Parts: sequence; structure tokens; C-alpha cells
Amino acid sequence: MWSGCMNFIIGLQGLMAREDGQDVVEYVLVICVIGLTATAASSQFFNLITTLFNDIAVEITSLV
Repeated sequence: MWSGCMNFIIGLQGLMAREDGQDVVEYVLVICVIGLTATAASSQFFNLITTLFNDIAVEITSLV
């Protein structure tokens, strides 16, 4: 039983020492930040466009 636990601990130490997946995690984090920024920017852009079209509609109806 103890040998199984020791093998498990040695395996965990080996996984913690590896840095193979570090680059992938960094890339995923950068992509998430870019996605969140794009989402926030598109939301603000949508609000500006909506306001612009509403103002145009008000001007057109006031002319008629």
C-alpha cells in the first residue's frame, strides 16, 4: 500500500516539475483577455450605433 502511495507522490512531483503545458496555459490566458476586451468593446460600439440610429430616427420624424 505504501509503495502505491509513494509512486503516486513521485508521479505528482514529476508532473509539477514539468513545464511543457506552461506555454499553452499562457496562450489560453492571452486569448481569454483578448476575447473579453473584444466583447466589452463590441458592447460599447453597439450602444453607440444604437444611439446614433435613434437620433437619426428622431430627426427624421421631427421633419415629417
